[in-house]
Amino acid sequence: MADRHLVDVHILLVRDDELLLTQRRGDMFEGRWHLPSGKLDAGEPITAAAIREAHEEVGVLIDPTDLHFVHAVHAAGSGPEPRLGMFLQARRWAGEPVNREPDKCAAVQWFPIDQLPDDLIEYPAVGIHAFLDGGTQFSEHGWNTPAVVAGVSI
Repeated sequence: MADRHLVDVHILLVRDDELLLTQRRGDMFEGRWHLPSGKLDAGEPITAAAIREAHEEVGVLIDPTDLHFVHAVHAAGSGPEPRLGMFLQARRWAGEPVNREPDKCAAVQWFPIDQLPDDLIEYPAVGIHAFLDGGTQFSEHGWNTPAVVAGVSI
């Protein structure tokens, strides 16, 4: 296993009762759905990364005061390195979402929140469902080892 963790930012754009999803192209998740998202750059605050990724991927502009933290997922098995996924809801934005990365994204589509596609990528799906359920703000996904506290297995 890699000796570092990536930090991903995921942006939930919700209008009325619909959630914006993008469909992956050209990688191990080809054809599967997820949120506009990306990796945190060195020296970049999470809100700045969310704003940058939303603009790069779907062309919307978000004011940092319109971002609201909704969930964090510590994930293993969604690529070669473990990840900490930060999920932020944009309460408002400027612009209509479009596909600005056709080499990485096959489609951008609004889905009714009670009719999301079955082929969501598992790790982002954890954050999406936690947001929709209004439950916990933290979860772990994909880890195959038991929890250890102070060297004692739980």
